[in-house]
Parts: sequence; C-alpha cells; structure tokens
Amino acid sequence: MMKVCWFMAAAVLLTACGRQERREAASLCRALSGKQADLVAVNNLEKDLVGSARPWCEGILSNGGGKGKVLEENAESAKTLAMSASAVATQLSHLRQTIYDLPLKEEYPQSVRSALINQIMQRQKRLQEIRMALDASAADFLNFSRSRDYKGDSYPAAIDKLNTLLSGYAAPDDALGKAIGDLKTKYTLTDVDLAGRT
Repeated sequence: MMKVCWFMAAAVLLTACGRQERREAASLCRALSGKQADLVAVNNLEKDLVGSARPWCEGILSNGGGKGKVLEENAESAKTLAMSASAVATQLSHLRQTIYDLPLKEEYPQSVRSALINQIMQRQKRLQEIRMALDASAADFLNFSRSRDYKGDSYPAAIDKLNTLLSGYAAPDDALGKAIGDLKTKYTLTDVDLAGRT
C-alpha cells in the first residue's frame, strides 16, 4: 500500500512539474514573440551596414586609399560605418538583456534562452570586430592625409581585416522564430496557451 501511495504522489508531482514547464515554455514563447519585430529591425540594420561596408571596402582594396579629399572622405565613411556597427550592437545588447531577465526555472526553457543569448553574443562580437577595424581604418586614413610621403596607392592594414570579416559574413536569421517554433513543437502549444489562458 505504501508503494502505491508513493507512486501516486510521484505521478502527481511529475504531472505538476510538467505543467509548470509547459506554462514556462508558453510564457517564453509570448515574450519572444513580443520581441520578433525588434529583431527584424536590428537584422535589417545589420544587413544595411554590411551592404554599405562591402562595396566601400572593395573599392579601397582595388584603388587604394586615395589622396587629399578622398582620404578625408574615406576616414569619414569609416567613422560613420563604425557608428552604425556600434548602434546595431547596442540594440542587440538590449534584446539580449530582455531575454536574460526572463524568470525561467525549468531546464528546457532555460536551454532555449541560453542558446539565444549565445547567438546574440556571437553577433555582438563580430560587430565589435567590424567596428574596431573601421575605427582603426578611419585613424589611418587621417594619418595618411597628413603625410607628405603617402602616395595614395596603399590603404590601412585594418582594411584587410575588415574585408575578411565582411567576406565571411552570413546574414542573421530569425533566431527568435526558430526558438518559438521549437517550443511550440516540443510542448504542442496552442493559440490558447500562447494567449496566456492556460
């Protein structure tokens, strides 16, 4: 009789834990859905940044840094692109913090959150590398513009680093959409669940 009671108590506990995990997964889905539009906007900004930086970088690799006013224009372009990279990274940081602050206790929802945070951090790291290469290039362009020995056919060393980063760039995907899809599938979440009426 004791074994039967223990088994029933364990079954009730497991069922309650399963319900809690499902509620948490639904709550996480709702929170991520609320941030999808923000991520789409950040993704578009990042694509615009890379779309502007690539041809600018390729032009310098082909033609050199230029002379006189061209050097100053290249320095200004590098500064502007660096500010854009910093702005995108800052917006990703806000998104990452929002996801990090979600109160989760269950293992699978926590693992989904951790995976998202890691993806965002990798993007931020890449953007920081792009920004640093652009900042270094801007400083070198200005130095070239002040040098009488500069002939205009070379370019800042950081441009090679920037070219490598941009060449290997893969457009960001809808990480939140994928996470939401995974949670819906694992917990068979319905519209009712996601409306918060569980």
